[in-house]
Amino acid sequence: MNKRVRVRFAPSPTGGLHLGGVRTVLFNYLFAKKHGGDFILRIEDTDQTRFVPGAEEYIIQTLNWCGMTPDESPVVGGPYAPYRQSERKENYKQYATQLIEAGHAYYAFDTPAEIEEMRNHFKTPENPSPQYNHAVRAKMRNSLSLDAAEVAALLEAGTPYVVRIKMPDNEEVSFTDMIRGEVSFNTSQVDDKVLLKADGMPTYHLAVVVDDYLMKITHAFRGEEWLPSAPVHILLWQYLFGLDKMPKWAHLPLILKPDGHGKLSKRDGERLGFPVFAMDWSDPTTKETTIGFKEKGFLPEAFVNLLAMLGWNDGTDKEIFSMEELIANFSLERVHKGGAKFDYEKAKWFNAEWMKKMDNAHLAELVKPYLDKAGIEVHEAPYLVKVIGLVKERCVLLPDFVTQSAFFFQAPSVIDIASIQPKWEEKKQGFFNELVKIYSNKIAQGLKTMPAETLETDFKELATAHGLKPGDLMLPFRIMLVGGKFGPGVFEIVENIELQDAMNRINHTLSLLSSN
Repeated sequence: MNKRVRVRFAPSPTGGLHLGGVRTVLFNYLFAKKHGGDFILRIEDTDQTRFVPGAEEYIIQTLNWCGMTPDESPVVGGPYAPYRQSERKENYKQYATQLIEAGHAYYAFDTPAEIEEMRNHFKTPENPSPQYNHAVRAKMRNSLSLDAAEVAALLEAGTPYVVRIKMPDNEEVSFTDMIRGEVSFNTSQVDDKVLLKADGMPTYHLAVVVDDYLMKITHAFRGEEWLPSAPVHILLWQYLFGLDKMPKWAHLPLILKPDGHGKLSKRDGERLGFPVFAMDWSDPTTKETTIGFKEKGFLPEAFVNLLAMLGWNDGTDKEIFSMEELIANFSLERVHKGGAKFDYEKAKWFNAEWMKKMDNAHLAELVKPYLDKAGIEVHEAPYLVKVIGLVKERCVLLPDFVTQSAFFFQAPSVIDIASIQPKWEEKKQGFFNELVKIYSNKIAQGLKTMPAETLETDFKELATAHGLKPGDLMLPFRIMLVGGKFGPGVFEIVENIELQDAMNRINHTLSLLSSN
């Protein structure tokens, strides 16, 4: 590529960041880094009616959590600042005026009531929602239907107006999509979109073209829902700057509901019990919090990995990729044209695999806040690191570590007696009474703990001496130690909680069994 690659993510600050939006960021980011280019964050806040306080900060926090920090943004600045469109308002009017003077746009003075009247007047069963387009523009109050003196008088009087693009009638507009190949539109199917609103702010259509030009954007990747807007944007590029200046475009496939029918929405997540936002989003108006992947207990590495695999692969069966590997392997040629079904179970699998890969000390730092919140005291960091190594194979999300490791730090508060009682007998009672004596003698000899292998050998020898199969004793022993039917090897547990604690837990369970 001759020119330095420059890509941008340009969200509107209207709420939480859907995982589809984060995947758009990811594909932009991977492409930029693969080609040694720049990744830009530009906040498209021209629609002040939809602006939500805190949304911009949320977007920036999400990108930072995912490890996709922009090279240029409202926070870090850059050579093409400002990076909020609301602060670039003065840039846009001159381009709207240029379009009007060239005959590609026009002033429209219609009131909302007049537009509503037009829709009612032209409504038919075949066309239930008439658009402001080539077929009706001559019948409306605009600078195409009014004479020049009348238009000048309205402007002089400060009459509110919008600027609309004048879409050509029955022309073919085409472009080459980097994913989909040649895409064509007929301009008769597109209405005269508003480019500049009555408050002087541009709409997305004008702002995205002007800013991509001014910021020297070379490639623009966005969701396929933006395809219907493509003919408007192509014509604006043609009219204002020339098509040779237009970035190369790629329209990314949708992320679909788990059943494959329709785009995945926040409502689907609520209905099916999984997050669709990257991080928790608290709506400042409704005060409702929508849970995110981060707070659900996903690692950012796993979240990024699973997003990459929604609609892309490297042509092999490999599924686990670090960010560095994604950058090295990414290509738009491998992005699928069709939508990708979201599978929450598969998402959790990615997280489990990443937790297995992760350094235990780093994982311990992430787990510690969950233990703190559960009231589980961790006195020694090295001990927690050791415990993490013992239990992480059994964990899928970070909160799972609370259940899977709590018994290493404190005796279980609930014992699943019901799972022991049906096969409990006097011989087993005698076995565990004897095991307590052995542990007590070891403690008296000054031993705090013993290696798991030694503990297992002693346990099996004692079982044989009592005429019992070790396998018949393992489940009750496990439940005594952890409270239920889970956890790593029982002898590793005893080795780590130490003999005194193990003895106390056995005695506690024996007392519960005798009282039932």
